[in-house]
Parts: sequence; structure tokens; C-alpha cells
Amino acid sequence: MDPQEATKCCGPMDELLDAGLFKALGDPTRLKLLSCLAKCSRPCSVTELTGCCAVDVSVVSRHLGLLERAGVLSSAKEGRTVFYSVRYKPLTEVFRKLAKAIEASRPKGKHATT
Repeated sequence: MDPQEATKCCGPMDELLDAGLFKALGDPTRLKLLSCLAKCSRPCSVTELTGCCAVDVSVVSRHLGLLERAGVLSSAKEGRTVFYSVRYKPLTEVFRKLAKAIEASRPKGKHATT
């Protein structure tokens, strides 16, 4: 199949390659926040997460909001404090399905690459 034929064909990879998710994960500060939050293994407040990176609280809050809108994080408000947590199951499911779709698309035979 050539690239023009491939664009007309749809499959699981098309729906799994979510630009919003990859945009959310495409920023070094957001990746640092996600990593810090995942390693904590518990919900953390915006103030706590500010210690993970060298940016202002308002910037951290914006980054966390973007990650939440992309489905990477969830939030819960307790009084005036917002706690964020990783949405582990949905996030890992998307990446597992994407890995399977990429693997299924891998060429066999003489066009196979590692």
C-alpha cells in the first residue's frame, strides 16, 4: 500500500493517535510534572507539585489543567486546594492499544525492520 492509499484506510491506530494527548505530553515541564506525580503514587496539590519544576505556581496550574483536559490526570478539590492524580488505567490502556496497533502494522518479510 502506498501512503495515499494508507490515508484513505482507517484502523485502530487512527483513533489512538490523539493529537491532544501527544501535545499534552510534548512539553518538558508537563512531562516532569507527570513523572513526579506518578512517582508519588498519590494525589498531590498544585503547591506540592510546584517543587518538581522551576516554574511559578500559576504555570504549574495551567500545565496540570492541560494534562487533565487531555485525560492524563484527574483532579479533586478539597476546600481551596486542588489535588491531581494520574489516570493510570486509561493512560496505560491507550499506550498498550497503540503499541499493539503499531506492532500489527509492522511489515513482514523483505520490508521488515527492527
